Amino acid sequence: MINRSGEYVSNLSGKLEYKSFRPAKLPPIPPIQPDEEMLALLLEANKKVSLLDGLAARIPDMDLFVAMYVRKEALVSSQIEGTQCTLEDILDPNLDTNTNADVSEVVNYIKAMEFAVEQLNTLPLCNRLIKETHAVLLQGVRGAEKTPGEFRTSQNWLGSPGSTLKNARYIPPNVQDMNIAMSDLEKYINSEDSLDTLIRAALIHYQFETIHPFLDGNGRIGRLLIALFLMQTQTLRSPVLYMSCYLKANRIEYYDRLSEVRKSGNYEQWVTFFLRAIVETATDAIETIDKLTEVKNISIQKLDDITPSIKARLETLLTYLEKNPIIDTKKTAEALGFSYNSTAKYVDILCKKGILEHSRKAGKTKIYSYTDYLNILRKGT
Repeated sequence: MINRSGEYVSNLSGKLEYKSFRPAKLPPIPPIQPDEEMLALLLEANKKVSLLDGLAARIPDMDLFVAMYVRKEALVSSQIEGTQCTLEDILDPNLDTNTNADVSEVVNYIKAMEFAVEQLNTLPLCNRLIKETHAVLLQGVRGAEKTPGEFRTSQNWLGSPGSTLKNARYIPPNVQDMNIAMSDLEKYINSEDSLDTLIRAALIHYQFETIHPFLDGNGRIGRLLIALFLMQTQTLRSPVLYMSCYLKANRIEYYDRLSEVRKSGNYEQWVTFFLRAIVETATDAIETIDKLTEVKNISIQKLDDITPSIKARLETLLTYLEKNPIIDTKKTAEALGFSYNSTAKYVDILCKKGILEHSRKAGKTKIYSYTDYLNILRKGT
């Protein structure tokens, strides 16, 4: 049966026969029909994204905020895939020696995201960039045996652990259909379309998840595609809109709405859900930027009674804390080029001012946390 979103096609024969989904090209035919709810959400979503982009452009140390926000997105996006990991694990100053499989997956997501954003300066958002980003994502972690950086050459399926082609929840396109669909998607991403950019982002994410071109990592790459597409279209200048927190909190509805498009061809209900996710996500990002900025300003005010020469060094340390809110003295001294004793003194001042707190010990090493900053980032993780 063919519907607006595609059709199921038979593969193999006899007892081995199964049906895979062959998606229709984008944009949908007949075109998306917005109702009042979708139009209201579209207006609100565009307003919020524009506000977020403006706010992001005005923050003097936006790259510090992005660095932290990227870590949070990497963590939550990986948690959706079942990775067991916390924000503290990712920010551990001894990450290079204490790393485990789960932490490595999140670190790879951060590397993949940074790689993709950098590549966008010279490459369009194309299948080559998607594959190269995927290779970074799976390098040396679980899934590394599943052809990182290459589209699959075998059939995959979605279902509960242990499921087979016979009882799978969803079977993506066979290899031939998948290659055609990815070629069509690449063309659509880089074509002109009269649809609003945010609606296009919704369709692109749906289509990628439906095609499922990799043996592993499709969810993470598909969520990353949203931010990359909004940057390519200059809707956002920096990668500050990440939807994983919303999708994690509404996971069942997220999967149901993607399935509904394949089942009935109803793209509209998916677009409406996606736009609501954008509104909530952008609102949350705006609030987070405001709160983090406030925490920094309050921290600087607490240093008003310190002599200027030492205050300047404490402010350097505060900037470092925005990217590394969990520290130990030795590594901080090395990173900032301060002596160990001076750094210990500065850390002690920040503790007495209630900015840093001694959180735990790792062996003989004391670990300190920028708690107010961490608490804001922890939301949703």
